[in-house]
Amino acid sequence: MRRKLPGDAPPSSAAGTGASAPSEADLAQLSATIAAGEDLGPFVRRAFACGRPEPLLASLRAVARDREAEIEELCRVHFHEFIGAVDDLRSLLADADALKGSLSASHSTLLSSAAPLLASLESFLAARALAANLSSALASSRRCVRLLALAARANAHLRAGYHGLYLALRAVDAIDRDLASGPEPLPLPTLRRMLLSLVPAVRAHAEREISREFGDWMVSIRAASRHLGQVAIGRSAAARQRQEELRSKHRPLEECITLDDDGVGDLDDFAAAAATADAADGAAAASFDLTPLYRAMHIHQTLALGGRFKKYYLENRKLQLTSDFDVIAATPFLESHQVFFSQIAGFFIVEDRVFRTGGGLTSRPDVDALWDAAVGKMVSVMEDNFSRMQTANHLLLITDYAALLAATMRRYGYPVGMLLDVLAKHRDKYHDLLLADCRRQVVEALAADKFDQMLMRKEYEYSMNVLAFGIQSSDITPAFPYVAPFSCTVPDICRIVRSFIEDSVSFMAHGGGADTYAAVKKYLGRILSEVVDSSIQKLVDSGSGLSVSQAMQVAANMSVMERACEFFTRHAAQLCGVPLRAVERGRRDFPLRKSRDAAEALLLRLLRAKADEFMRQSDGVNWMADDPPPGGNEYANEVIIYLETLTSTAHQILPLPVLRRVLVAVLAHISERIVELFLNDSVKRFNANAVTGIDTDLKMFEAFAESMSSLFVDGDQESAKNEMKAALVEARQLVNLLMSNSPETFLNPVIREKNYNKLDYKKVAVISEKFRDTSESYFSTFGTRGARQNPKKKSLDTLIKRLREAS
Repeated sequence: MRRKLPGDAPPSSAAGTGASAPSEADLAQLSATIAAGEDLGPFVRRAFACGRPEPLLASLRAVARDREAEIEELCRVHFHEFIGAVDDLRSLLADADALKGSLSASHSTLLSSAAPLLASLESFLAARALAANLSSALASSRRCVRLLALAARANAHLRAGYHGLYLALRAVDAIDRDLASGPEPLPLPTLRRMLLSLVPAVRAHAEREISREFGDWMVSIRAASRHLGQVAIGRSAAARQRQEELRSKHRPLEECITLDDDGVGDLDDFAAAAATADAADGAAAASFDLTPLYRAMHIHQTLALGGRFKKYYLENRKLQLTSDFDVIAATPFLESHQVFFSQIAGFFIVEDRVFRTGGGLTSRPDVDALWDAAVGKMVSVMEDNFSRMQTANHLLLITDYAALLAATMRRYGYPVGMLLDVLAKHRDKYHDLLLADCRRQVVEALAADKFDQMLMRKEYEYSMNVLAFGIQSSDITPAFPYVAPFSCTVPDICRIVRSFIEDSVSFMAHGGGADTYAAVKKYLGRILSEVVDSSIQKLVDSGSGLSVSQAMQVAANMSVMERACEFFTRHAAQLCGVPLRAVERGRRDFPLRKSRDAAEALLLRLLRAKADEFMRQSDGVNWMADDPPPGGNEYANEVIIYLETLTSTAHQILPLPVLRRVLVAVLAHISERIVELFLNDSVKRFNANAVTGIDTDLKMFEAFAESMSSLFVDGDQESAKNEMKAALVEARQLVNLLMSNSPETFLNPVIREKNYNKLDYKKVAVISEKFRDTSESYFSTFGTRGARQNPKKKSLDTLIKRLREAS
């Protein structure tokens, strides 16, 4: 857009005012615009718009004449200056000619003086080129010699076998680096081609050779792993044995003190045993050679094949582990379980060593994955075989070896919880099998025993059968030959139970879970109650034709077994490492009380039957005798003789409380049988002489009871005498009533409670009706019809009458 100038005017105004000549101001403005070099368009348009451009043209011509004059003046000034410059150049040309001549002379002088120097320079350059060529040749020669020396060294190392492979590869790598990084190629193309073909050939040869050596090592390490596992497990067993010996040595001290004065206790020996076991395990781990493996790994890393070798190693070890699982496929697990567990143990001992010293050949996740696979396989194999086993010894054998495997692997940091869980899971089955085996042994021992007192001729027999189970009644060693108060069943059963405890502790301590003593105590209670108690009770209940002496021996055995049960509890506590103080505080009731009560009941039953056998001779009692028998009835004498003979034998083998209970029960039975004699239907009537004879019998029995009370200790003599006499109280009260002059006092509640509290109304009524005085006979009423009635007869009649009314 054109800039509006002050001289511009709208066309309409120009047209309205008409054509007028430019004023002086317009001319001055036009001159200023031309001088300023501005646009003259507005002036031109205005001039043409007015219709009179001639003034403007005249003004422009005047301006052009002024400019032409200025230009002419300027050109005249420049022309004069140019003429001056040409004159200056002419003078300069003369100076240049002089200088040229001077330079030509200097050049000629220089050429004449520099000719020898140029010849010397050319000779120097030629010598320098020759020296460079010679240096290059020497460098190339030295390079070729070095490469050939490296090739010779590589050949020498290759001839050295596996041990020189790494050095050969280093030489080949040096050749390869020289060929690749050299400033220029070798001048001998044949040598270069030979070396270029040598490098991959040597590397391929090294890979083949090291792979062959690694394959041989894989075969050898599999065979060595089995031996290594057996050695490691054997050392674990030895370490466990040492710890058990240390515990047994420290058990007496544990009963008195649990810690030393310094508060540490007697744990140094245990720490020493553990350190010895760890050192033995380290020696076992160092007994196999991993050098071929390290060499193979290092060479593969040198060949830039480290990752591939790691993968190859892991895959081959997995295949080896899988093939190790097949050890049990061809033979029964009982025969092959040690080989199976030893192979796995050795495998992972090697893997642990490789992981710790292999420089990243294996990783912890890889080893854990292998171990998890092995544990899963072992768990499935053990569960399958345990479910089909029917022998406790076989189960214990495998469990013990598996526990040793777990102890060995735990020392190397492997988790063994799943293995121990499997062992704990089959704890009940193992003990059920063990209980069944013990039940068979107990039954066989009971069946083979004749229940005679055991005879021991030597001290070692006493130690083996008595002291070994703590069943001696005194700490004083008896004289030999020694007749024990028990039969051979007792030590046999003690040996069976002790073996059960040791097997149970072995199972629980090595693989049966925590809280060993509580579990062993539970299973000890089971064998005592379900096996020993049940078997003896079954023998007693069946009778099996046992005589009185044999039944007495069974009862005596039960009293000895009570001491044996205390030994069993202490023995289990000692094996489990529990202080005896805690065991004594937690004692329970006698676990064989059912069979003990059954044995005593059998003895009483047989004694009562024997007493009944003698009492059946009471048929010889003269119930209507004219005179009382002076020494009592015959049956009473025979019973007394039998009881005295029995007591003399029973006193030697039966405990005094048992003997006391037996005598009291037998006397109570005799008392009942005497009362039954009066109630017998075969006895139609009896007189006072017969009652007197029965009274004599009772006095004999009471005297026997008094004599038997001397067997007991001083404090129990009086109570034993009173208790045995109290057993005869029913018969004594009946005889006293019959011999009383006033039998009707039985009807008095006070007197009856005091003197006749054991008598029954009905029995008294029946017996009273049978009682007849000696003076009374079938025809005595005719001679005494007017005489006075006997007061005792009158009292007895009153008693009979009142009892009939009461019934």
